Amino acid sequence: MEDNEVTYPVYSPASVIGIFSNALKLNATVNLIYLKGRYAYGGGKSYGNYYYDLLFSEGDHTSIGIRISSLLRSKITNNEIYTLRGFIEKSIKNSSIELRFVVDEIVHQEERSISEEELQKYGLIQKKLKVGSKDLETLIRDKMLTDEKVKVANIYGNNAIVQKDFSEGLDVSRQYFEIDDHSCNITSSTAIISKLNEISVLEYDIIALVRGGGDRQSMETFNDLSLSELFIALRSVTITAIGHTVDETLLDKLADKRFHLPHDYGAGLHAIAEKLSHERSNSRALLIDEVKKDVTKQFSEQVETLEKQLKKKNEEFAEAQKTYKEQVENHNKTFTEQLKVRNEEFQKLQVSSGKQLEDLQKNFQEQQKQRQAEMESYKKEIAVLHEKNVQSAINEKTSSLQINLETLKQENVRLNQEVQNSKTDYVKIIIAFVLALIIGFILAKVF
Repeated sequence: MEDNEVTYPVYSPASVIGIFSNALKLNATVNLIYLKGRYAYGGGKSYGNYYYDLLFSEGDHTSIGIRISSLLRSKITNNEIYTLRGFIEKSIKNSSIELRFVVDEIVHQEERSISEEELQKYGLIQKKLKVGSKDLETLIRDKMLTDEKVKVANIYGNNAIVQKDFSEGLDVSRQYFEIDDHSCNITSSTAIISKLNEISVLEYDIIALVRGGGDRQSMETFNDLSLSELFIALRSVTITAIGHTVDETLLDKLADKRFHLPHDYGAGLHAIAEKLSHERSNSRALLIDEVKKDVTKQFSEQVETLEKQLKKKNEEFAEAQKTYKEQVENHNKTFTEQLKVRNEEFQKLQVSSGKQLEDLQKNFQEQQKQRQAEMESYKKEIAVLHEKNVQSAINEKTSSLQINLETLKQENVRLNQEVQNSKTDYVKIIIAFVLALIIGFILAKVF
């Protein structure tokens, strides 16, 4: 019997990816489904009238990409819990499959419940409001009037490099302050509590938490309830400068004074010290000038001057009344005209807005029709590919069975010839009979 050449299908990487992409036909990719989770804004820019955001699971940080139209996106509030209706679309890049949820409708927005921790934070804020905030400018003024230096304790993170930013902001006003730097693990509330307990007995006038920035996750340290409780109990003026201009932590709300950045903190102290220094200089100059003058002469001149000024002021007041009356009348007339113009503009704006809303609704309906047509096209393409794959497999199996049948037929002919050559050989007859039965069985299976 001759050897038969083995045949097998050969695929390219692109064809393998295409086969698996077409095989991922699930109900979730065809039918509308509902997703619930915490909505988070993405890059903030729209592409083709669509935004690309994220939806996070409520219990963990697992997320799925979101594609949403600008109209629906305008009704979404960041970091709120929503139930959304839509469908899953998939795209394959190289050998990875990316899933994205396309929002069709905002079904429900869940009301945020107030947790026990939030109630405790609210209680601390109320406690701080009841106690009141210590005034930083008053503290510095009192110290400067008695020529005492303001004792300051700045708490930095280990290996921090923002001390230079603070010093640059403070500039030449450093002469009015006695500043001590303390360091700890500023991302650990326990470490900060330990450091505050350590320096609170040293009678500093100001205690400040200073940090140059960092990731948002580490900001949770400054929302710790135990740390906040200790912070508002400090006798010193409390300051925060923890590097985030957007986020406001609980400690920022409880501090007597908040600065966004370390440089702002130094510059703030410099501005207060410079202001008070100028005030004191002006006060001394005025006092020296008054002492030089003769009190009696000065009093007489002042009385005469005041009488002249009073007469002049009365004349100015009468003139001012007349001018004011004219201005009021002109202002009322102008305001009436402007109000009329504004009303006309508002009516035009209402008409324009209504037209724009109708255009948006029409555009949305057209997009829906287009999406439905695309879905029908995808279904037809998948059906055609499936039919081709099934037909290819049938043809391949049929070809293999035909080759086996031809081989068996040749073997049957050879055995028949041997039977004719040796009719008395009963063993060969039996073998031929058995082979014939096998061939018949195979043929019956095939056809």
